[in-house]
Amino acid sequence: MENEATVPAGREASMTETNETRRYLVTGRVQGVGFRWFVEHAAVQLGLAGWVRNRADGRVEVLASGPRQKLHDLYVELKKGPRASRVDNVEVEDAAPETNLKSFRIEGTW
Repeated sequence: MENEATVPAGREASMTETNETRRYLVTGRVQGVGFRWFVEHAAVQLGLAGWVRNRADGRVEVLASGPRQKLHDLYVELKKGPRASRVDNVEVEDAAPETNLKSFRIEGTW
């Protein structure tokens, strides 16, 4: 684990909201441009739990868990990316929830 950020107070998902989990694969110029830090910041601001990591194939993989609308908001941010990036595509799929997700973290290359 390289870095871990906790969800700011008041940003936690409500216990009455149903959380969902999504896996995003981001293609383009997304490594070496601060993309993982960008994703971590966006996810923490949205109150999501999960992780982001570089993949050996040049893509960035994101696993995020939270309310459906917040996951959509993250998707919108992923399509933008940080200034130095170029996002060509964002694949999205439902994923099995990971029970140990309490915060959002940056992981090493997979």
